Amino acid sequence: MQLSFFTMPIHPLNKPVWQSIQEDREAFILADELGFVEGYCGEHTTDQAEIITSTVAFLASLAYETKNIRLGTGTVNLPNSHPARVAAEVAMLDHMLKGRFNFGISPGGLMSDAEVFGNLDKDRNAMFIECINMVLQIWEGKAPYNLQGDYYSVTTEKTMMPEIGQGEFIKPYQDPHPPIVGTVVAPYSKGVTAMAARGWEPISANFLLPKWVATHWPNYAEGCAQGGREAKFENWSVAKNLCVADDMATAKRYARDPNSPYVLYFKQLLTKLRSGGRLNLFKEDQNMNDEDVTLDYVLDRLVIYGDPSSVADQVLAFQEQTGPFGKLVYAGQDWLDYNLGRRSMILMAEQVLPKINTAIGAGEQ
Repeated sequence: MQLSFFTMPIHPLNKPVWQSIQEDREAFILADELGFVEGYCGEHTTDQAEIITSTVAFLASLAYETKNIRLGTGTVNLPNSHPARVAAEVAMLDHMLKGRFNFGISPGGLMSDAEVFGNLDKDRNAMFIECINMVLQIWEGKAPYNLQGDYYSVTTEKTMMPEIGQGEFIKPYQDPHPPIVGTVVAPYSKGVTAMAARGWEPISANFLLPKWVATHWPNYAEGCAQGGREAKFENWSVAKNLCVADDMATAKRYARDPNSPYVLYFKQLLTKLRSGGRLNLFKEDQNMNDEDVTLDYVLDRLVIYGDPSSVADQVLAFQEQTGPFGKLVYAGQDWLDYNLGRRSMILMAEQVLPKINTAIGAGEQ
């Protein structure tokens, strides 16, 4: 098993924006130093808790401060942008990283973003598909492009001057383009089947119950078969909320006290999903009443915390429920306690992961 990193992130509303962004950058740099193989961050435009407004801009700030980690957009919310802008910025970032880049995409899940960009009542899934198809056509094609869809159009026919390079997009560093990654946020997702059929790889969300995460692999394998490729467990990434400390008491306090960043994260997420009618993601039994989906209910089921040995055992138990996967994605939280936030990542990489891989290796013998 390998270790990856992902953060939305969610920060306290009263925390200075500059401090949150600085600490988020430090988390990615630390992940690189610790040997995390990938690192992703999300983006939202209209949320004062999720203050990374452009995942491309944020990752560009890390391009020359990281060495080995593959950085990924997690995700570019395609309906909120234009395929020409996405194609150009992502290609530039791919060059800045010299190919250490994964292109994570999604339709976007924040309703206030959808409203501000004017697509609240539009078919955002259709916009998403049209946008990514045009991005790929731009990278594959040549000026003047002349792409026309239901939502977007791309052409430089009237203004191109090929003798000086005007009117032509740069191509990505990776040929033919960066690996494409999609987040999977629904039980029994058919989206993961469609992604896999196109050669894209999935990351199962950190706010899904283990029984729902387990439904992703069969659909991923089905999509790989449709695309004529082998489904490999090492290509499946699963995100999890992990809090590691040197002792159980410290871990429990940092994970579950009222001012915990993990409590803040799920308080925010629970509010948003309740408002959007999506509490089914948290329900082990779909007949549960919404009022029974409490904050404690969610935290009990979705946050792993403890000392290194305990966390390793809990991750192995989690994997028993989901089936094998290749990358465990550490879900980054606000560093409410700067030292404990860093320490959790360090212990995860240096003590928990080796214990997990030793146990997996022993189990395979």
